[in-house]
Amino acid sequence: MSTWVWIVIALVIVALAVAGWLVWSRMRTSRLRTTFGPEYERAMDEAPSQRQAEAELEERRKRRDELDIRPLSPEARERHGEEWRAVQNRFVDDPVGSVREADGLVERVMAERGYPMEDFEAQADLISVDHPELVENYRSGHGIHEAYDRGDASTEDLRQAMVHYRALFVELLEARGEGEAETQSTRMEVR
Repeated sequence: MSTWVWIVIALVIVALAVAGWLVWSRMRTSRLRTTFGPEYERAMDEAPSQRQAEAELEERRKRRDELDIRPLSPEARERHGEEWRAVQNRFVDDPVGSVREADGLVERVMAERGYPMEDFEAQADLISVDHPELVENYRSGHGIHEAYDRGDASTEDLRQAMVHYRALFVELLEARGEGEAETQSTRMEVR
């Protein structure tokens, strides 16, 4: 074969490799956007490049896959639901204490489900894999809790923190994929 035929073959192989890489890259981006929802955009905003953001999200998914995340037993769901109602009922008389207790209760439920409790950002990152729509509630509630400790949050802010914690709490209590209806313990209203 002549040299130009080899050049054409090499160019075709390179073009196919580039096309394959582009298709793989777009599929990966699409899969990550679907999996992480709004957390994908947050990662994009925080990382210096799309490649680094997507690598971070993939790493989160891998760390999450190594964990034994399990649903709560019906008894634990009921017990934690009762705890939530008590925390919520104390809000009017002690909003600061209620928010602190809500934060602690969410952490206890996460630990019981199998999430590691290393530090807040690590928790939020791992929660984002299973609950991408709600992880921002966790961050917001926790942020308000910390802001109040610094003297930068009002009682209305604390009420909003309870709403954020409640959304994540209800999701953490549910037995996803087990076909169970929402239990009475998860049907709560925040004042």
